[in-house]
Amino acid sequence: MRKALVILLSLAVVAGLVTFGAYLLSDRLAGELPFTEGCEATVNGHSASLSLEEAENAALISAVSIRRGMPARAATIALATAFQESGLRNLSGGHLDSVGLFQQRPSMGWGTVEQILDPYYSTNKFYAALAKIDGYTSMEITDAAQRVQKSAAGQAYAQHEPDARALASSLTGHSTAAFSCAVRPDESAVAQPSALRAELRKSFGSLTVSSNATSTAVRVSQAERGWAIAQWSVAHAKKFGLTSVTFGNQRWTMGESRSGWQTAPDAGSGTGTVRLAFAPPA
Repeated sequence: MRKALVILLSLAVVAGLVTFGAYLLSDRLAGELPFTEGCEATVNGHSASLSLEEAENAALISAVSIRRGMPARAATIALATAFQESGLRNLSGGHLDSVGLFQQRPSMGWGTVEQILDPYYSTNKFYAALAKIDGYTSMEITDAAQRVQKSAAGQAYAQHEPDARALASSLTGHSTAAFSCAVRPDESAVAQPSALRAELRKSFGSLTVSSNATSTAVRVSQAERGWAIAQWSVAHAKKFGLTSVTFGNQRWTMGESRSGWQTAPDAGSGTGTVRLAFAPPA
């Protein structure tokens, strides 16, 4: 009996050591996993994952819909189309003479190659064509996309609807703190407040902006517009050297970007200003 008890105790000790060792090993391995940069929009339980390049283009497409005064449904249609046509990348080539985010063809009257490769131009051309379709807001997304694109595989757009809806809802500001990017801090990154201001105005139109070397403040009259600008800024944080984006009492920071938006007690609760911070100049 005593011998059996000793054996059982020994087995328990060994099992404990094995479990503890496995925990340490898994924890160590987790810490050594490579940091994969990317963005994610999560709305109503559905998540859409993008690379930084794809996220910048998705934010641009959504912002242009706001600038044109179009509903979020238009952004959903445009995003589903760009997902299918280019994978949300500004491609320099494609089937036949197709180019750009929407794979528009110069031979079909969409513009020159140089024009179509400007994502603002191609996005505006898409929305201009979409706006001419009566009842597009109540159509199936894939049907509206096909009316614009006239694709040989018109039903293919449907597979991208869930991702497009999540992105459109977050990037047009209808879903708050729903879009975030995990970005590796880069100590050599150069702050570009002037370039960011120019891009913001190109995307959203006229804005009331004040700025200095380390911060930019964008005044907004509606919370929805504020969240659109804030989440657009997160998508472009790496490009323009942003260290944090704050709106309302929520803040995204480059140093803790994998944690997404966090409550910032020092930010207050006002929704009148989107605050963007840059690293101080060297």
